[in-house]
Amino acid sequence: MSDTLPPCPECSSEYTYAMDALLVCPECAHEWNAEAEHTETAEAVIKDAVGNVLQDGDTVSITKTMKVKGAQSALKAGTKVRGIRLVQGSGDHDIAAKVDGFGQMELKSSIVKKI
Repeated sequence: MSDTLPPCPECSSEYTYAMDALLVCPECAHEWNAEAEHTETAEAVIKDAVGNVLQDGDTVSITKTMKVKGAQSALKAGTKVRGIRLVQGSGDHDIAAKVDGFGQMELKSSIVKKI
């Protein structure tokens, strides 16, 4: 059965096995969805809060005021962010950008609107 299953994406172990809808690695205990793996290989389309497709280099604006951990002031709604980069960030943060007054940040596409 292991001959037809892909190796573990974390440790490259060939001893993966299926458990319900997940694939499991017995060596590192990593679990993943086999169907999700195939969809991630295709380039993901990232959309803003209103459904516009985002691309590298776009200019966006923040749609709602949010607190920034470690900063004295909040990132206000309407702040323009120029030259975004689409990344596979931590969690659902999929935009890397330099925000004036705050520096380099990762943003969620759900809180920005393409200009």
